[in-house]
Amino acid sequence: MAAVEAENYLHGQITCGSLLQQLQQIWDEVGEGDEERDQILLQIDQECLDVYKKKVDQAVKSRAQLLHSLANARVELTNLLSALGEETTYIGIPEKTSGNIKEQLAAIHPALEKLLKQKDERRKEFADVHSQIQKICAEIDGSGDQAESPAVEESDLSVKKLNEFQVQLQDLQKEKSERLHKVLEFVSTIHDLCVVLGMDFLSTVTEVHPSLNDATGVQSKSISNDTLSRLAKTVLALKEDKKQRLKKLQELASQLVDLWNLMDTNQEERGLFDHVTYNISASVDEVTIPGALAVDLIDQAEVEVERLDQLKASRMKEIAFKRQAELEDIFSGAHIEIDAEAARDKILALIEGNIEPVELLAEMDNQIVIAKEEALSRKDILEKVEKWMSSCEEESWLEDYYRDENRYNSSRGSHLNLKRAEKARILVNKIPALVDSLVAKTRAWEQDRGITFNYDGVPLLAMLDEYVLLRHDREEEKKRLRDQKKFGKQPNTEQETVLGSTPTPARQLTTKKVVAPRVNGATGRRLSLNTNQNGSQSVNRDGKRDTRPIAPVNYVAISKEDVPGTEHIPSTP
Repeated sequence: MAAVEAENYLHGQITCGSLLQQLQQIWDEVGEGDEERDQILLQIDQECLDVYKKKVDQAVKSRAQLLHSLANARVELTNLLSALGEETTYIGIPEKTSGNIKEQLAAIHPALEKLLKQKDERRKEFADVHSQIQKICAEIDGSGDQAESPAVEESDLSVKKLNEFQVQLQDLQKEKSERLHKVLEFVSTIHDLCVVLGMDFLSTVTEVHPSLNDATGVQSKSISNDTLSRLAKTVLALKEDKKQRLKKLQELASQLVDLWNLMDTNQEERGLFDHVTYNISASVDEVTIPGALAVDLIDQAEVEVERLDQLKASRMKEIAFKRQAELEDIFSGAHIEIDAEAARDKILALIEGNIEPVELLAEMDNQIVIAKEEALSRKDILEKVEKWMSSCEEESWLEDYYRDENRYNSSRGSHLNLKRAEKARILVNKIPALVDSLVAKTRAWEQDRGITFNYDGVPLLAMLDEYVLLRHDREEEKKRLRDQKKFGKQPNTEQETVLGSTPTPARQLTTKKVVAPRVNGATGRRLSLNTNQNGSQSVNRDGKRDTRPIAPVNYVAISKEDVPGTEHIPSTP
């Protein structure tokens, strides 16, 4: 026994058999009976059975737990695969389960951990995308940023679903970019309009939204529907304001130009308001100069217009008489006779009668336009009349030249007179054709207008008819004298005098009366005489030699009231 114990001790092994052997040895020494020994052994067997049973129960529970863990692991794996949208078979997981439970758990665990890690990463991606989407939506709605992170639906964390959210995020980012670009465009437009209108840009945009201040970053600017709507309304309001201001400024500029032209304002004074008249014909979009439509500028123009209006009223008489003088010059240049004194008296009466200056000047401007049109219509005929009269002057000179008995003497300048006589003969030969053309044009003019063409108050056709008669009488007289000469008869002194005269508008050869029309209610005046009865030239009141052709004396003898259908003369105010 001692040897066995020693051996067991040495080996350090305690077994059930050694213990039972030691127990029996003790019983032998004590003298235990067999019955007591059996009871103890039964008790030991029962205790051992309980221990085994307990261990078996524990092993069963442990196996159940492992099976449950394995089942949970498989379910979680399946759920992860489903949530992540992966294929049923995942890399790292055997297609068929084999080995004991722990081996199966050991085989699933790495894949499970990998999928859980992938799930966490995917959830973060979803959360980030959701956060950005909600933030942009909040910016568009104008509700502000969301403080809390949005909840992520973990049942579907697939790449497909993530891609859908990313596409949605991209669309929202694009919309945000477009909205931001539109906001910046509105802000830029408001800035340009405020600069032209002379308004405070910062106060204007901050009234729409505080974030539109230039001090804030671009990405911090509000892009909400409300901000865009208010920006659009602000732009429309500023554009309308710009349109109305430009219209008002152009009206003021037109009034300034009219008043300047009316009062002959010098260029230096006009230059003080170049900034007002610069945009007189510009469109709304063309006005871009800073402060061009500022309220102060418009007020300044209004004050100047009011000042010039008051000055115009005090200078109305001077301005009106200036217009009348211009009208008289037009009529004089067109050889139209008017009663200038009566016209000036009428102007004074209108001014004293408190007529509106604008109306009076507008009427006078209209009279000037009509007079210019009238003068233009007479231009061609008047040019031919001047040519005819000039030819008649040469004819008169040629007659005087023929009467000069010393014309062929070799005196100083005789060769010049000879050359002039040659040219004069050419002109005189063209007079009949010129008169015929002038008569045709004058008759066409009168038929077209239904009035008589007067030249300084005398009907032109009457002058031409008189000239033709005088020329015809002269030719008859010349023929008679030639016949008398042929039969040896000598003309008397009276006949020589008649022969020496010239049938031109500048010479009076007959006492035949020609009825003259009435002009403006006054008796018509005749053209100034430049020759007397003997063919000599007259001197005008300035002491100068008057070479203009005239009408016969008897044009003045008859009142113009006796003849209807006279030429219409534009009336003066």
